[in-house]
Amino acid sequence: MPRPTSPAFRLAFAAALALLATSAVAGKLYRWTDRNGVTHYGDRAPSDAVATAAGAAEVKVIPFRSEPSSIARLRVQQDGDRYLAWADNSLAGPIEVRLDFNHSNNIIGSPLLPTSATLDPRGSSVISVLSAQDPSRGGDFELSMRSVPGDPRARPQNVEYLLPLRQQQFRIDQGYGGHFSHSEPEHRYAVDFAADIGTPVLAARDGTVMQVESDFDKAGLSLEKFGDRANFVRILHDDGTMALYAHLKADDGVMVRAGQRVRAGQQIGLSGNTGFSTGPHLHFTVQVNRGMRLESIPFRMTGPQGPLRLSGGTR
Repeated sequence: MPRPTSPAFRLAFAAALALLATSAVAGKLYRWTDRNGVTHYGDRAPSDAVATAAGAAEVKVIPFRSEPSSIARLRVQQDGDRYLAWADNSLAGPIEVRLDFNHSNNIIGSPLLPTSATLDPRGSSVISVLSAQDPSRGGDFELSMRSVPGDPRARPQNVEYLLPLRQQQFRIDQGYGGHFSHSEPEHRYAVDFAADIGTPVLAARDGTVMQVESDFDKAGLSLEKFGDRANFVRILHDDGTMALYAHLKADDGVMVRAGQRVRAGQQIGLSGNTGFSTGPHLHFTVQVNRGMRLESIPFRMTGPQGPLRLSGGTR
């Protein structure tokens, strides 16, 4: 199939951020035009051989903003007369991605967009192959990709979780459905345990650490400013559910690494006061991916004196 002839093939992309992400850092996009006047974009510069063969006069570097804690990366690779849209999973656990056109002109995807796919831990996959519908004329496209932690095929088991704190006494500041910050599906069945800064945080269940964040040191009541600025550990369980331990201590509050296997009762961090928070506490919730939707689910938990009553409670 002849290469589409247009003044430019235009590529732009945006990856959805994880629930809790770091501040942006600089990245680079490369642009060059071949002897036929077709402009190419890529996430790396073409080799000297490719540039020479294409007759590229100049390779321009375009800086852009990226997020190091994004759970997935979208990249597009030219393959002859078509483009391969790849998704790279940065987590040590499965994720689901959804790829769609923001804009397309004479470009079609195979499979058709929008389309979703599940990626293995640290895995990469071609999500769609993009090509011209009418090869006699040019076209352009713009892509976007959303991503959600977890495998949508997860089947939660009815298990009992351990109290995730090592302390003599405990108090629940906000339980299921708390109006302050537990009204959204992602946190509706979360529990906020009061805990002094530095209290040992324990794994409530066996699992594999799939995601960590440890770069934040401030807290506040501005959701816009602090909503994605909490230190946390996300642990994947064997049934596909995920436990989130959030608002961990700055600097040394995370004591495990992504990919590490942990046992119930093992120390994984220190409680703190980072992100959107009214004071020191541990935010604990069990979540599942319900098909590009992260939702919390009810769970059973036992403490030193027996089963805990987790429903209700507000701050």
